[in-house]
Amino acid sequence: MQPRLNPYEASPDAMKALVAMDKSHERRSIAPALYELIRVRISQINGCAYCLDMHLPDARKAGISQQKLDVLAAWRESPAFDARERAALGWADALTRIEATGAPDADYDALAARFPDREIADLTHIIVSMNALNRIAIGFRAMHPVEKSEAA
Repeated sequence: MQPRLNPYEASPDAMKALVAMDKSHERRSIAPALYELIRVRISQINGCAYCLDMHLPDARKAGISQQKLDVLAAWRESPAFDARERAALGWADALTRIEATGAPDADYDALAARFPDREIADLTHIIVSMNALNRIAIGFRAMHPVEKSEAA
């Protein structure tokens, strides 16, 4: 796979704005482990190897066990996730697959039962920015480090 273009070079202002939105998580109300869990899940759904390669180590550093990461793709069937994580993952799945889900009331209601408004808004911003970054990485064929080293 060959990269198509470098969006940081082609449109630096837009990429700076997107990265700034993504980096604002440091001021968000969401714990680092949940933040990383959501980012990995969205990247799984979208099939973004570049982002998975980047965020799986971050997830482990944030304290998420390898066992939990191993079953993340099947989170609905796994007892490894608590009620808050399930609500956040359901919302992430619903918004990432919005063309199929329409962001159902059941997913929002589960979220609202476990998170205050600020955290709901912050989770939604995390989901939006991660989906945008996945689409840029996939669309422009960003190469993750394994591909770069194998191509050399």
